[in-house]
Amino acid sequence: MKAEEFTESRLDIDGWQVNLTTYRIGAVWHCHADNVSPGATLARVHGSSKEEVEAQALQRAREMLGRTRRHV
Repeated sequence: MKAEEFTESRLDIDGWQVNLTTYRIGAVWHCHADNVSPGATLARVHGSSKEEVEAQALQRAREMLGRTRRHV
């Protein structure tokens, strides 16, 4: 099987750049959220619909980034 309906987008979450990658393998949707710099994985989610997995990945990314302190 190969990835289909691949999409990649860059979002701003509370001042952090987040890369959201979504694709489907068979009937299962996968979503990966990472911090653009340094590229650390924030969430990996799979489910039955694109909207569901993207919402879950963004929620998890917000939780992770909300706990991160910025050094100025």
